[in-house]
Amino acid sequence: MNATMSAGAPAAAAPSSTPSSSSSPSGGVVPCPAVPAVARVTMALSGALLAGVLTSFGQVVPALSSVANSAGPWFLVAVALCAVAGVRAGRVALPLAMLLGVVLLELMHVGYWATTNLRGFADSLSLLGFWELIGIPAGVLAGAVAVAVRSRDDRWRAGALGITAAVLVGEGVRALLQVVDTTGPVTWVVEIVVGMVLLVVGVVTARTSVGRVIALGTGVVGTVGVLGAYLLLGG
Repeated sequence: MNATMSAGAPAAAAPSSTPSSSSSPSGGVVPCPAVPAVARVTMALSGALLAGVLTSFGQVVPALSSVANSAGPWFLVAVALCAVAGVRAGRVALPLAMLLGVVLLELMHVGYWATTNLRGFADSLSLLGFWELIGIPAGVLAGAVAVAVRSRDDRWRAGALGITAAVLVGEGVRALLQVVDTTGPVTWVVEIVVGMVLLVVGVVTARTSVGRVIALGTGVVGTVGVLGAYLLLGG
């Protein structure tokens, strides 16, 4: 801009050489571009493998060994990764979310198996293994929970929180009954407390009595189911 302006004329501000990326020429805010669905799913799949890898290493850390040997955190990770992938409700989308949940949990098994063997420890991966089989219904639930927890219908949200609470409380109670002598109680007590908190949140945040009953019912019945499955199948 010319440095010598005519007398009395106000100086105009020089235009910025680097326009802001957060505003349009008209002054409005430009929304960030959506992450492509393929990228979101790829991140979720990669995250599942990474979770398996970290689990293998976590088992040799005394402070993390019990957590790394529990299934509850894997369920939570699967739900979170399904959400990252952008799962949603729908006649076709919901089954795809459930399928994704199964794939994610099985990829965690693959990551754990590969890392454990590369570290020099024997570990097997079988289509008929206990944890591989459990990964199927658990993955279906994880995908459904990831969809339901984002629903506008508080009955679905309440059910999602109740199911998640059941997974955590059921496993925690089973561990206190069967493996506490070798692992100590701290991890399992914390897992139960977290599950109870989720159940309370599901009940309290439900706007209808039906939602509250669903949260409480899925939490209690689900806990009995999870505990029974562990005791029957011997996991």
